[in-house]
Amino acid sequence: MQEHVQLSDKEITDDLVSPVIRSPKWFWMTIGFLGLIMLLGLSGYVWELYSGLGVTNVRRPVYWGAYITNFVFWIGISHAGIMVSAILRLTQAEWRRPITRAAEVLTLFSLIAALSNILFHVGRPWRIYWITPFPPIVIGYDFARGIWPNIRSPFVWDPVAVGTYLLSTILFIYTCLLPDIALVRDKVKSKIPKIIYSVLALGFRGTPRQWKIQATAPILLSALVLPIFVSVHSIVSWDFAVSIAVEGWHSTIFAPYFIIGAIHSGVSGVATLMAGLLWLYKLDKYIKPDHFDAIGRLLIIVATIWLFSLFLEWVFALYPLEDPEIALRNMQVFQTPWNYLFILFLITAYIIPVGAWCFKNIRRSAKWMFFTTILVNVGMWLERFLIIIPGLSRRTELSFNWGAYSPSLVEMGLVAFTFAFVICGILVFARIFPIIPPFDVKEGMRFRHIIKVGKRNISAVVRE
Repeated sequence: MQEHVQLSDKEITDDLVSPVIRSPKWFWMTIGFLGLIMLLGLSGYVWELYSGLGVTNVRRPVYWGAYITNFVFWIGISHAGIMVSAILRLTQAEWRRPITRAAEVLTLFSLIAALSNILFHVGRPWRIYWITPFPPIVIGYDFARGIWPNIRSPFVWDPVAVGTYLLSTILFIYTCLLPDIALVRDKVKSKIPKIIYSVLALGFRGTPRQWKIQATAPILLSALVLPIFVSVHSIVSWDFAVSIAVEGWHSTIFAPYFIIGAIHSGVSGVATLMAGLLWLYKLDKYIKPDHFDAIGRLLIIVATIWLFSLFLEWVFALYPLEDPEIALRNMQVFQTPWNYLFILFLITAYIIPVGAWCFKNIRRSAKWMFFTTILVNVGMWLERFLIIIPGLSRRTELSFNWGAYSPSLVEMGLVAFTFAFVICGILVFARIFPIIPPFDVKEGMRFRHIIKVGKRNISAVVRE
């Protein structure tokens, strides 16, 4: 149970639409800083295109490095955005209302960041047509292996699954946006923005029939998008599982382990985003300690399930007592620098955050939730790194191997680019559209009533 302050429709509209009408003072300075980071990262990518993958440290025996680590990380972040939104919509949880759109937008830009890492990883992105189903007559090239050359490769599954997930996310966000686009259309004064919002609103006027469809569509889309959410990270895990020549990659628990890890990092990302929006846009009327408390309790459960899955993954690896698996785990736990990264990963991904979340005061604090959830994602990035790199590093040593892997400056620049891109994308989205859905908040207000106890009028409470 939680108490709420009853707000009028005008207060809600003014609070949530004002960042769209007028840019906050910090906006352009922040966008400029993030743009500089992205520009530096892209300059490294231009250098990589000019010079080849030799400017990275991706070489024998480690052919997958920071780019693939970052790809798996952002795919994981993207999952919880839609999951949080879809599941909370299906269950009609009242506390979802201020956070659903931010979670959905996080999913959108995380997916784009993940796909960009695939382009960074392949040395010649202009040859992307090799995974497109175009017949030879279209592109004038004789595909001896058929209409889709690499259809048998598991790596074809990734763009199909992630592309489907991206399109369904865009449809999901756009459907939920329609009433708010119409609201902004009616509020803006400038002619050109008004025309643009009018086109984007698709004629939404708030008729009873339109509202009936609008109430039903997000719930139906939530039910449809959840299987996609499960399948995408399962497919990402199978990229590793089918590579049976690499030690530590073919555990049978990889699919559920990757999914629960994605939920752990993604829900943490949603909490980080909530705290950031609370401070930047002064949304304390809408994002309350109760929301952080609910997210914190959810994270304790998710993190514990993830830790148990990690334990099972180690059990499945060590139970057969195969020498290569034992050697790999020994490398991860006892050999420098992997042992330091492993300890740091466990401390940041579970021990410190979950220990902190056991205290109610920390769960209800935006500041503490911000820092603890950032720690979680530092740890989860390291977890992806420790899955990919040590197994490849232990492949058969030949005279022409080039030693251990560490990310180059170009690689780390492009990793920073993806983080800056996601943050910048969310801020630009919040400048164009309301980041908290006014219609959803107003609907929640309609469900609250003033109850009379004796001679006093007391605000009703919302049952969670």
